Amino acid sequence: MISAISSFTFSPFANPNFSRINSSSKHRGKSTTARSSSSSSSATPAKLPAIRVAKRVVLVRHGQSTWNAEGRIQGSSDFSVLTDKGEAQALTSRQMLIEESFDVCFASPLSRALRTTEIIWGNREREMILDYDLREIDLYSFQGLLKHEGKEKFGDAYRQWQVDAPNFVIDDHYPVRELWARARSCWNRILAHDSKSVLVVAHNAVNQALIASSIGLGTGYFRRILQSNCGVSALDFIPRAADGSPHVCLNRLNQTQNLPIVTGSSGGRNTSQQIILVCRGSLNNVAEVNYPLLGDVPLSMLGVIQSQKAAELLLDVRVDTVVTTPRKAMTETADIISKLQGAADCLVADYVPRHVDIKHMDVLDVENIFMQINRSRIDVTTVYPTWLEGFGDEVLGALWDQSKKAWHSLLEELQSVSRPGRNVVVVCHPVVHIALIAHCLNLTKEWMSSFHLDDGSISVLDFPDGPSGKGAVRCTNYTAHLGRWSIPITKPTSDELEV
Repeated sequence: MISAISSFTFSPFANPNFSRINSSSKHRGKSTTARSSSSSSSATPAKLPAIRVAKRVVLVRHGQSTWNAEGRIQGSSDFSVLTDKGEAQALTSRQMLIEESFDVCFASPLSRALRTTEIIWGNREREMILDYDLREIDLYSFQGLLKHEGKEKFGDAYRQWQVDAPNFVIDDHYPVRELWARARSCWNRILAHDSKSVLVVAHNAVNQALIASSIGLGTGYFRRILQSNCGVSALDFIPRAADGSPHVCLNRLNQTQNLPIVTGSSGGRNTSQQIILVCRGSLNNVAEVNYPLLGDVPLSMLGVIQSQKAAELLLDVRVDTVVTTPRKAMTETADIISKLQGAADCLVADYVPRHVDIKHMDVLDVENIFMQINRSRIDVTTVYPTWLEGFGDEVLGALWDQSKKAWHSLLEELQSVSRPGRNVVVVCHPVVHIALIAHCLNLTKEWMSSFHLDDGSISVLDFPDGPSGKGAVRCTNYTAHLGRWSIPITKPTSDELEV
């Protein structure tokens, strides 16, 4: 067992209230468990310790490091530090979280993460815990190499790392499998801590493992849940008395101040095609309507503002098509996006007006399915975010089957134009968006309650291998563009939920 303080040096802390946790796994030597285990690539139910009170955990990846900028493989080495850009990113995250209340901070002790923690945590006087299991993935002989050097020196092994990471072996270790085991160990400690709001500052791969393992996803989801430098993600843990293991909901994924829709690297590969899910804004008289049985309700004034904010964000990409349903709120949102794209030349976003096709896709309209719901069984004010469980198997199954048809239709729409930077924007019921995110990850309907979307939010699905390949989720429930109308990141999903 490696001591948590044996391979790093502490930088000066403004807050002395920190403690250290040693690693639960062996960092060096032969792997004793990896060879005997399967790749665990499929989705499996999460087994987490029971909690009595709802807990929100906010995850942040460190800012850009010197080795990030050089394109050098870092792994769990501790030779890189934050660049000036990385420091600026951490300062931006600090501002994003400055009003948020945290009870405790768990952090990786590696210098790049530790410096990010210092900047974000500031002069808070709450406890800080340095956990060595939050270090980045152990990549052994790969560490320190430029990516082209890794390819030249290791050949087939490097290719396996790129295309089949769960089964990648180096120095007699399975790094991704070891990482998932570490993530589960971290969750045991984080959930056992007496707190309701937790900040975790760590790294790209380990944050992926933390998010995936919390909702029951195996190593096959490595590189399919993206983490940008200083990206912020939030997970809600809701206590359940039945089996002890809490319900887990990914409230948001990878929120940054950078635009989430600009194409770039996706899981280490370039991506040029995206499906952008835009949640319509708040609805008029929504308090008088039994959600999700909304019927044909128009946007409220706040909803119009939210839709305009989303449309402004979309000016930074060329939108070819907006796919929506004939429902009032969806059509209003699609029209706002289309009109702003058409005025791109006036707004100095482009040299010429852009033409956007608005297509109505009947298979995206699920209101008729919702009419089958027994309204008395659903009270979203008390069961949120697990309210999807109140739909019943028949309704949820019908919704899932229809969303699968919609998913295939959207992939065909994305495939229809091969122009680089091709994007399709989808505006429909948020429950359908949640189902589309699940389809992107090849999940089943049982995982729909593992995601949450707010009014006016944006989620982005990447296709680094094209629409026929595996999709990756760049971000979900992105709301930074809403400014003063966005929901605070640490706002609890259910106040004082207890068992």
